[in-house]
Amino acid sequence: MATPPSPSPDSLPPKEQEDKREPDPNRGKGVPEYYNDLISTLPSHKGWEPTLLLKYQDFWFPEYILPGIVNLQQHFKVRPSDLFLMSYPKSGTTWLKALAFATINRNRYQLANHPLLSHNPHDCIPVIDVDFASKIEGMPSPRILHSHCPFSLLPDSIKGSDCRMIYVCRDARDVMVSDWFFTNRLRRSNGVELVQFGKAFELFCEGVCYYGPIWDHVLEYWEESLRMPERVLFLKYEEMLADPAGNVKKLAEFMGCPFSPDEEKEGVVGEIVRLCSLEELKNLEVNKRSEFIMPHIKFDYGSYFRKGEVGDWRNHMSFEMALRLDGIIREKIGGSGLTLGSVGDSGSSHQQLSS
Repeated sequence: MATPPSPSPDSLPPKEQEDKREPDPNRGKGVPEYYNDLISTLPSHKGWEPTLLLKYQDFWFPEYILPGIVNLQQHFKVRPSDLFLMSYPKSGTTWLKALAFATINRNRYQLANHPLLSHNPHDCIPVIDVDFASKIEGMPSPRILHSHCPFSLLPDSIKGSDCRMIYVCRDARDVMVSDWFFTNRLRRSNGVELVQFGKAFELFCEGVCYYGPIWDHVLEYWEESLRMPERVLFLKYEEMLADPAGNVKKLAEFMGCPFSPDEEKEGVVGEIVRLCSLEELKNLEVNKRSEFIMPHIKFDYGSYFRKGEVGDWRNHMSFEMALRLDGIIREKIGGSGLTLGSVGDSGSSHQQLSS
């Protein structure tokens, strides 16, 4: 692959805009006029998120996200140079964003004043599920974009293009635990009663959770990576933790900007791994603030950084629960060649970003 140009610094939010604590009135706008008629026909569920869940084309979405998904399907115009970072929530999204951004921009920014020291990774790489209408269309090429959207719901303009995707998955049990902590922190920030672990687990097993069910979400991208490996890079969070440097080099190769022998000799890969580590990012002031992800939903940036451990589910989930979820996952993805961990897997003390 030819080396792509780095994303323009114009794609970063101005610092004064990022420091705003007030809701952005433009975020989530651009909703199709027929949306209100559409949602009246959709199944709904209270779920365990702070907002109502709506079932759309076999997946569940928070009611504040679905307008963006519908708008995306109808109007998004892909560019051949676009790079998409895709994931199911709480599967390593924040870490993947940081690593990809730092890797592809390594010749643009010095470590001493790197944007990741003053911007949250999610501000460096916008979410097309929410920000499509308000900021993404005006971004200069090449764009690095993120979405939790299932592959089957992506607009045809993306599915039929030559753009590249990087997908990260994670053990479903660790995803469920991380999501429970994340959701309760979000509920607490918005003055909503916390949800009990048992209730959250039952709904997760039923697939009633945002962007769920997880097994369908992961399987779609897995199958696409088998069909078109040159276009879709499929990563596992646990393998990234076990060999972060090796996976950063894999990312660079796939993105078309491989590390040179001199860069490897000078330790550039290790510098990127350290810059994007939990220890480095979680204590930055920018990652301790709160903002409004939508005009009516306040979000605590610290929610992105918890333990990120492999096997943390053992501290919260009974063995019987783990066996049940393991059985569901095996049944749903059986025969695909994909594994998402099993009860017998050993835990790990590795730590990284939790979202």
